[in-house]
Amino acid sequence: MSTLNLNVVRSEALFASALPSSCEPTAAQVRAELARTVRSLGVRGCAARMAQEFGDAPEAAVARMRWARRVVAEVFAAPAARTPAHHHHRLHAAA
Repeated sequence: MSTLNLNVVRSEALFASALPSSCEPTAAQVRAELARTVRSLGVRGCAARMAQEFGDAPEAAVARMRWARRVVAEVFAAPAARTPAHHHHRLHAAA
């Protein structure tokens, strides 16, 4: 599963979790809550709960999903791919 798809599932699980969107959770809190929610509801259950909320209260659901996506992006950010500077110089020196 790609990181993008995995982050979609994580966002849906965080959306469906009991964690309030008014808080700024730590990475450990997010990981624990994701594990608890997926264990409790399953991936499909998280998606179903999210869909239900979008049907019942779309404005609130949009705000919660923005929060969930932001938190997931922060917690699971991929480290920037870096090329060592000395590697770049060696490529030019060999040319």
